[in-house]
Amino acid sequence: MWIFVMFDLPVVTKKERRAASQFRKNLQKDGFTMMQYSIYTRHCASMEVLQMHARRVRKMMPPGGQVSILKITDKQYENIENFWGRMVQSLNPPMKQLEMF
Repeated sequence: MWIFVMFDLPVVTKKERRAASQFRKNLQKDGFTMMQYSIYTRHCASMEVLQMHARRVRKMMPPGGQVSILKITDKQYENIENFWGRMVQSLNPPMKQLEMF
């Protein structure tokens, strides 16, 4: 499972800029990777782990702006096409889940 956090936060005042910056830092501390400036992704081994991270995102949201959380499967993630200029470049493969025997 993959969780995407997409946001559009106000950055007019110094307080708003600080809150937006802190939100980004908190996402990175929680294991999210920046896909684009306002889009962060994280791979989760299960739906329970994904829900835990979604709850964390809700708690760290700044008071203003818009934040969206998108949840998709590994299969859906495989279908993403990324372009840098006109060149197609694949995303990094999802992490393998460790198995305990």
